[in-house]
This record gives sequence, structure tokens and C-alpha cells, in this order.
Amino acid sequence: MSDHSGTVPDAVGVPGPPRLTRWFDERLTRAGVTGRFARDCLLAALLTVLTFLVMTLLFRFVAPAEGLTFGPARVWSVIALCTGQAMLLCLRRVRPLLCLALVVGVQVPVIVLSVPEATVRGIAPFVAAYTVGVLLPVRTALLAAGAAVAVETSGVAVAVRAADAADFAVGGPGPGPLATTVGHLATSVLIYVGLVVLGSYVATYRRYLRLVRVRADEAVRAQQATVRAAIGAERARMARELHDVAAHHLSGMVVQAAAAERLIDSDPSAAKAGVGWIRSQGKETLDNLRLVVGVLRGRPGDSDGNAPVPGLAMLDDLVRDARQLGSPVEFVRDGQHRDVPPIADVALFRIVQESLSNARQHAPGAPVRVELRFLPRKVSLEVRNDRPTRRPEPRSSSTGGVGLVGMRERANLIGAQFTAGPTTAGGWSVAVTVPTTGDDARATGATATVNGDDQR
Repeated sequence: MSDHSGTVPDAVGVPGPPRLTRWFDERLTRAGVTGRFARDCLLAALLTVLTFLVMTLLFRFVAPAEGLTFGPARVWSVIALCTGQAMLLCLRRVRPLLCLALVVGVQVPVIVLSVPEATVRGIAPFVAAYTVGVLLPVRTALLAAGAAVAVETSGVAVAVRAADAADFAVGGPGPGPLATTVGHLATSVLIYVGLVVLGSYVATYRRYLRLVRVRADEAVRAQQATVRAAIGAERARMARELHDVAAHHLSGMVVQAAAAERLIDSDPSAAKAGVGWIRSQGKETLDNLRLVVGVLRGRPGDSDGNAPVPGLAMLDDLVRDARQLGSPVEFVRDGQHRDVPPIADVALFRIVQESLSNARQHAPGAPVRVELRFLPRKVSLEVRNDRPTRRPEPRSSSTGGVGLVGMRERANLIGAQFTAGPTTAGGWSVAVTVPTTGDDARATGATATVNGDDQR
């Protein structure tokens, strides 16, 4: 029987209640025996029957074998008192101090009725003392145990003196009153104080297990929160990657579709060629999306193993595609080409890709200049477009600023300086500077400055 009616959920890696205890709790709950008092009444009934059987065997077989004889009235009085003492255990957890006091109060007449050489003690004192140690603070429990020892020892002293004066002992002279009293005192201390200490230890161990379970549960919840945060960050990264790929290709397809729509009556062959380009561009878009999703999932089987990873080496193809869509793009490469870290290589490519898509959407027909400079200690990249030559098509306001946020986050990820904003000529400029050698290359922080309000 546990000392509390509720149960604490077991944490991962922390031992829970013993299997036998859980089995009994489940059976008692199914039987409708719930709550402390109801279960203690059941325990008291079982111990009452057990006490009756033990006392009957004691007086019928053990005492005669030891040469001790008792009158029938005394035997049945002791048995009745001990069984009644066991019935008091129904109060052991609802009123532990009262239960111990009543048990000790019944124990005194049991001592008086038994001979000093063979003081009888039932099961109830052991259970009551242990319960007090489990439920009460250590100091209170020890004071209660000391009081129980004092009361019982006083009863023994009175009984021994009375037996010595009236020649109460049966079966020959026994030890002196002082020796009997001291022996009973030692026994009482061992029983009451020892079981109180044992109960206090068990209670402390149970509290420790509950604390460990709570801390383990908190650790599990913290780990789950970390996993959820990582999943959210990965979803955001996937959304940015898909946005970059889809925005670049689909914006070109929209432009080409509009041109084909205008030419379908006047120049069917040109319109047919435009539709064919849209079909090929759509296939390329699907291939790129499949590549991105496969890489982000970490499942190589979902992507083409021979597909090139986007980087600065593919800027020429990116610029050529933009020119095919009718955007006047100038690409300037300065300095001796050298490799940059893979994550920076991909990030710079995606920034150029997003900048060209933004220029096509927000400044249609405006000249665009892409400058890639390999300097001694850094790589700088700038995409600048002039004022639009025609009015841009209206777009949903819910998508504003997503591309610029993605570019800024990519720059932060690689520790680059990022600047984006309108130019004095009415256009727009995006500039990124990545340190490649020395202390700057090991920089972990990043500075991002946006001049003016987000427009992309």
C-alpha cells in the first residue's frame, strides 16, 4: 500500500512504483476501494485476521513449548486487545498521531496482562510507527516515538513491580524488575524509533524519486520544445528555398505567357515558340523544386544525384535566362575567381536569383547590373536596377517583403554584411559582402542595414 492515493507518472529512465504495488492499486481501484481511509480499513481488516491467527498460534503452541502457561481469561483478553489494536489501523493515514496514541494506549494493558518474561506485542505497533515516520516530519515523528517508548516503559515498570510484589510470574522466578524494564525499554526504542527512522527514510526516497521524475519530465518537455523550434526553423528555411526557386522560374513564365498572349493572333509561330519555352521552363522548375525538397529532406533518392548545386559558377546561366525573358541584364565579374564556402556560394546565388526576380516584378524593363568582385579579403556582390520603364503589374500585398527578408537571413547565416534599399536614381540596390580570409572570414555575427522601407 502506498502512502498516497494518487500516482506520479513515470518519467523516461526513472523507476516507477514497484510492479506489485501497481498491480494491487489497479485491482483495488477496479473493486471500488479508493481513497486512503477505505484502503486502510481493508488493511486493518486483513491485519486483524492475521493478528488473531498469530496470537492463537502463540498461546496454543509457542507458549507451552517455552514452559509458559496462561489462564483462558488472560489469553482471550490479550487476543481481544491485540485484534482491536489492529482494527485501529484504519486511522493510520487520516490521523497518524491519534492512531499511534490509541495503539500505544491499548498496548499498555496488553503488557500488564502478559508476564514480564514474555511481553506480548501485536502487529499494529510496528505498522503505526512506520506510518508516522512516512507521513510526518522527522522531528515530530521522533517525538511521537519517544512518547510511545516512555508510555510503554512506564507500563512495563508498573506491571513488573506489581508482578514482583504479588509473585505474579509463572514458571519460576524471572529476572529483576530493573533488568526487565531496561530490556523492554531497549525493545521499545528499537521498534518505535527504528521504524520511525525507516519510515522517514522511505518517505525521503519517495520524494527524491518524485523530484527526479518531475525533472526528467521537464527535461523531456524542454527537449520536445527544442525539437519543435528546430522543426519550425527548418520549415522556414524550406519555405525560403522554395520561394527563391519558384519566384525566379514562375515570374519568368508569367512574363513569357503574357508575351505569348499578345502574339497569339499576330504572330502564331512566335507565340508557339513562347509556349514551348514555358513548357521547358515548367519542367526545369519541377526539377529544381524536386532537388530542393530532396536536399532539405535529407533523402538523396528524392533528387537527381547529377543535378548541379546552385552557386556562383552558375551566375552566367542565371543571367542568360533573365535576358531571354526580356530583361536587359549586364553581368560584371572583377578579380580572380576563387572558391567560397559552399553555404556562402549557394546563399550568394540565391540572393542574385531573388534580386533578378524582384527587378523583373517591380521594375519591368529596367536595366539591371550584376557586379561580382573578388577582393583580397572579401567577396562583394551587388545587384542594381534602374527606374522601371513601365508600370509594374499589381500584386498581392500579403507577399510583400518576403524576398528581402529571405535575403537578409541568408546574409546573416553566412556572416555577411547586407545592404538593400532605393538608389538616388530611383532604382533599387542589393549589396552583400562576405569575408573570406583573416579574422573577417571567421566572423560569426552579421550586420544588416535596410535603407528605406521594405519594398520587396
